[in-house]
Amino acid sequence: MKTENAWKKYTDKKEIFDFCGAYKEFMSRCKTERECITEMINMARKAGYRDLDEITAQGIELKPGDKVYANNMGKTLAMYIVGQEPMEKGMRILGAHVDSPRLDLKQNPLYEDTELAMMDTHYYGGVKKYQWVTLPMALHGVVVKKDGEVVQVVIGEKEDDPVVGISDLLIHLSGKQMQKNAAEVVEGENLDVLVGSIPLTDEEKEPVKAQILELLKEQYGIEEEDFLSAELEVVPAGPAKDYGLDRSMIMAYGHDDRVCAYPSFMAMLAQDKVEYTSVCLLVDKEEIGSVGATGMQSRFFENTTAEVMNAAGQYSELSLRRALKNSMMLSSDVSAAFDPNYPEVMEKKNSAYLGHGITFNKYTGSRGKSGSNDANPEYIARLRKVMEENQVAFQTAELGKVDQGGGGTIAYILANYNMEVIDCGVAVLNMHSPWEIASKVDIYEAYKGYCAFLKEM
Repeated sequence: MKTENAWKKYTDKKEIFDFCGAYKEFMSRCKTERECITEMINMARKAGYRDLDEITAQGIELKPGDKVYANNMGKTLAMYIVGQEPMEKGMRILGAHVDSPRLDLKQNPLYEDTELAMMDTHYYGGVKKYQWVTLPMALHGVVVKKDGEVVQVVIGEKEDDPVVGISDLLIHLSGKQMQKNAAEVVEGENLDVLVGSIPLTDEEKEPVKAQILELLKEQYGIEEEDFLSAELEVVPAGPAKDYGLDRSMIMAYGHDDRVCAYPSFMAMLAQDKVEYTSVCLLVDKEEIGSVGATGMQSRFFENTTAEVMNAAGQYSELSLRRALKNSMMLSSDVSAAFDPNYPEVMEKKNSAYLGHGITFNKYTGSRGKSGSNDANPEYIARLRKVMEENQVAFQTAELGKVDQGGGGTIAYILANYNMEVIDCGVAVLNMHSPWEIASKVDIYEAYKGYCAFLKEM
């Protein structure tokens, strides 16, 4: 079934460009999961959301229309609007992840080699390693000292900031390198970041390394041993930019999956009174299997929901189980947009296209639907009706040809509660690369679709 280009719906595109302008600013500021969650909590508090921990500590009773949030270790956020209906009748959940593929500094990263200061990295998530060399890179993250002080680090984003990066072998000497397959052209252990070359005066042992440590101490008050309790990420430097001569697209680091997380979050802010309790769940660690305390596989969401139900005077173990079972969810993650440069990996009539609206994926997974949630057609039929009634442009797609590979999301984890879940999101080009591409109209249609879901489902 052929879908229409969503741009054709709009004679006045101001609303689209305004929404995406704010999204661009968000993407330029927020390049780590911590930065995303911090920014979103600030915005949520301004919109009237209260900290669930404070609600619980003060014994405040939640009533329909009340808005609360829960912060999990600075890297996962759960937002709730208490609905008119009892929570055991189910929630309407928007879920996405805020982590993105990147390079992480190792715990003991800094060393000197041939009078160059270098930092060791460990790549995070699925990356084509050769894409991450010869680019201007920035350092983002936190360093936690032994006394508990948390030092925020951002180097490489201001106009007058220095940048860092990873060198590549010159073409003149790369005869053997060019014969390697793409996975081996750049080895993981060669993704070391060049950070300095001036030796510290009167320092005999590793003077360039010593100079870098001196600069870090002057600017941030941190010592080399503080790297042991740091979380520092190497990410592309620079702001998100309009892409295309018509400014119809956005180039940014981290569209996967902030291009779904941001519209989900904004859709929650747009709601006031809701029939069923609305939830926005923004999680970490999806790119490495949703594991760990801040990943979707942790008990954070279940435990937080129990706390909300308790504060609303609705908690019992059975009511919690019913609330989870009766819920509906949009598990929002990016889809692969059809790329005319690589048509051989896509099946045209089951592909997502830039500019054709939000994408629904009945299933993801790999090859024989391995690891897939595979949404129920009854649920999809309800979603179709709601999207059409609210004039939301949508399309359906698979990730690519059946035998080409695949990918996963958080959908199957929520489906373990027996709730209705479907994958949906925004199509992107260059997925998992340093700079990904998304259509502005798709981002806006995603926001409209999430709003319709919370209001009408």
